[in-house]
This record gives sequence, structure tokens and C-alpha cells, in this order.
Amino acid sequence: MAFLDKHAILEKNASLLMVGSLLVVSIGGIVEIAPLFYLENTIEKVEGVRPYTPLELTGRDIYIREGCYVCHSQMIRPMRDEVERYGHYSLAAESMYDHPFQWGSKRTGPDLARVGGRYSDEWHVDHLTDPQSVVPESVMPKYGFLSNRLIEPTYIEDLLSTHRMVGVPYSSEMIEAAKADFVAQADPNSDYDGLQERYPGAKVSNYDGAPGVTEMDALIAYLQVLGTMVDFSTFTPDASR
Repeated sequence: MAFLDKHAILEKNASLLMVGSLLVVSIGGIVEIAPLFYLENTIEKVEGVRPYTPLELTGRDIYIREGCYVCHSQMIRPMRDEVERYGHYSLAAESMYDHPFQWGSKRTGPDLARVGGRYSDEWHVDHLTDPQSVVPESVMPKYGFLSNRLIEPTYIEDLLSTHRMVGVPYSSEMIEAAKADFVAQADPNSDYDGLQERYPGAKVSNYDGAPGVTEMDALIAYLQVLGTMVDFSTFTPDASR
């Protein structure tokens, strides 16, 4: 106890208190950071997680451009009320190819981490065109103009190459086929076998029901893939991590 009583020395000496604080913070930092240098990857690898297709990646850029992240998170917390409402809690691996990731705490609308496959393409078109026609109490803006914006994959190869530079494993074959894959995913009558070989499980659909590839197609393609890559009926967390 006599030793503990001497803390007054630190409280009365600003320089000594600063040195002591720096020492404590340094030790804590080393304990937290040093182990990371011995890990090849801090994210648990999960079967099924793949890079976004060219169309999905374009849709993700539209999602960010329109500020959808301001009202919708993609982060289900491991708490009972969250899991019962939205589904399995979010895994870090599901966002490992997101730049930037969409985790967050702001929710004006529901979390979208598991929205993929929950609703039909037609529902998404109606909801994006006139949200209040589907959810009367919604405060979401209308995005019907996306259906009138045709898009071309002019720079899609550059987009994939840029993501590869920051660690997304797009192969040379994926980049070379990017333009063809972009168009094929929005056309069920196309030859999309190569697309699904490169991106297992990729959904092919005329998402907005109109001819040509529109921003609406791309955004819905992105929404429909969210939360669908991992089979949670067979998923088992790695207890060693």
C-alpha cells in the first residue's frame, strides 16, 4: 500500500506523468501490434467469398456515389436482436474485397448485409423507382432515373486493374474478359458460362427488365449479391483464431 500512496509524485510532476503515460501506452501498443507481424493474414479465409463481377463492382460504385451508405450499414453485429432480424452476423471475410468497406453504425434504413436474394429483381426496381409505393413510411429518395442511364464498360478493365493493385485477386483472364462479362451478366440470352466459371455463383438476369445495360441493372446486381457468397448452413467459425 505504501507504494500505491506514492502516485502523488506522478500527479504533481507533469514531466514525470508524461513519461509514465508514454511508457504505459508504448507497452500496450507493442502487446497489441507485435503479434500482427507474425500473422500472414488477420482475416479468416471463408469458402465462397470471391471478388465482385464487373457489373457488381460497377453497381457498388453507384451505391457509393448515390450515398446509400449514409442510411444503410452492411454490418450485422453478433447480438440476438440483430441476428434474428437480419441473419448471421457479418464476417470480416465478406468485406475483404471492399474498398472502402461498408461497415458502420449509422442506420436510417435497414442493414443490407443479407439483402441479396431476399427480394426479386422486380421488387428492387419498384423500390428504387418509388420507395414509398413499397414501404409507405420510407424516407428514401427516388432513384428511378437510374433506369434511364445506359452504361458502357469503357473503363471496366482499368477499374479491375486498380482493385488488383490494392489486393483484390483479379486475374489477367478476368481483366481481359471484363467487358464481355459486364454485358453478359445483364443478358440471360448471352453466353455467360465463362462469367460463372470466373465468378462462381454469379447471378445472370435482365435486372430492370429493359434492353441495354443501365445503372439500375448494375445497382441491383450489386444488391443481389450481398450476403450470398457464404453458405451459413455449413459455415463453422475457426475456433483457433
